[in-house]
Amino acid sequence: MSSLPKNFGAAFDLSVLKNSGTTQETSGTSITQANLMQDVLPASHAQVVILICWSARSPQSVTVMNALGALLAEDSRKPEGAGWVLGNVNVDVEPEVAQALQVQTVPLALAIIQEQVVPLFETVPTVPQLRLVIDKVLSLAAERGVGTSAAAPLAEGAEPEEKLEPEEVRALDALEAGDYPAAKAAYRDWLNRAPGSALAQLGMAQVELLIRIDGLDVATAIAAADSAPADIALARAAADCEVAIGKYESAFTRLISVIKQASGDERKEIREHLVGLFALVDPADPILTRARQQLASALF
Repeated sequence: MSSLPKNFGAAFDLSVLKNSGTTQETSGTSITQANLMQDVLPASHAQVVILICWSARSPQSVTVMNALGALLAEDSRKPEGAGWVLGNVNVDVEPEVAQALQVQTVPLALAIIQEQVVPLFETVPTVPQLRLVIDKVLSLAAERGVGTSAAAPLAEGAEPEEKLEPEEVRALDALEAGDYPAAKAAYRDWLNRAPGSALAQLGMAQVELLIRIDGLDVATAIAAADSAPADIALARAAADCEVAIGKYESAFTRLISVIKQASGDERKEIREHLVGLFALVDPADPILTRARQQLASALF
């Protein structure tokens, strides 16, 4: 881990970055030089702080920011709370913050734990990959006593947190290395041993999605499907890409539209594909509730 510069309170000149003047809807708290020092760093002793550095000139960075916002909203609905907070750094507007964080490119994600900065990624990960990153950071923070699960003592009668299953450890290690077939094999072993495991089923669904979209250009896949809405293969590929970047409603609407036009085995295959994508979304998400209703209407 690395600390922020001791002279961070002083101004920096980062002339290579210019304010784009573009208004952009953001996720999380907008980070400035002032609130980073006064609010965010002290808060990192109690909760994990995830920072996403972005620019309106980089649509990919905006996509990652919004995907993180969706994950935070999902975690916030849990009984124990999210355990982390999200901040966004507009590098065009806050060049001093960008320089202090040594931002070279966007998107760049960082975690702050006890005022220590942990680089996370400077790529465009999928939503399942983002979930993996967040979970690993929360685990790391818990080891340092940071986070709601680690900071609060167990209530009387509560069960201690379970250790990861050996197959899950194998799968997570393989995912971190980008070896999707090995991750799938690990989840298959887990399911063979425990067919009813919801976590194993979710993990398998996530890795199968990653395998399907591996090598695809998201924008190209979606554009191709938009130009040929009746093409089932293109629709399925585009829906996979949309789920991977957190555009659940677009993905579900696309496949339900195709289901209305299909029949026989094709219709069954698309429905099964759609139901598989449903498994990747929080059951309490209203987007999923609406999609299930729309699917039922389309089928019956």
